Amino acid sequence: MRKHLLTALAVLSCLTNFAWAQSNNGDLVQAKVTAIEPDVIKWRRDLHEHPELSNREFETAKKVAAHLRSLGMEVKTDIAHTGVVGLLKGNKPGPVVALRADMDALPVTERVDIPFASKAKSTYLDQEVGVMHACGHDTHVAILMGAASVLSSMKDDLAGSVVFIFQPAEEGRLPEKKVVRN
Repeated sequence: MRKHLLTALAVLSCLTNFAWAQSNNGDLVQAKVTAIEPDVIKWRRDLHEHPELSNREFETAKKVAAHLRSLGMEVKTDIAHTGVVGLLKGNKPGPVVALRADMDALPVTERVDIPFASKAKSTYLDQEVGVMHACGHDTHVAILMGAASVLSSMKDDLAGSVVFIFQPAEEGRLPEKKVVRN
């Protein structure tokens, strides 16, 4: 988890020309990532245990939006139905960079024995199915929430802005029920 978060932040530092990257202050970033890692793991496990199908990511969207607001970001919800976008404005001029994470889960029954395994059920194609994060979207969301935490704590050194996009329905929208008209 830490490796992925550090990779995301390293790429971002190259794109946005962070003051901390120029001043060789990588130890500070490492410390912040290490400090947030337990939260990232906790968020990932919670999201894994409570997955939601495409365009039904209502609770996930609430959690993400609340987290971004707690960091002082401008937050827009209901984007493409259940998406969330957060804007972190740096205190220095610079580019706008976007980071994106998928939020939706799949109609798949989880068959592993872990404490945070999904037991969620939903209706898909008129059948009850299990729901799980089989593609890692729970990890994507948790890492992006962690990146938002680290970057918001370094706002004074941020040259530019970062848009955090939490995308719903990446796996495809749910099929519409067929309506038979007489």
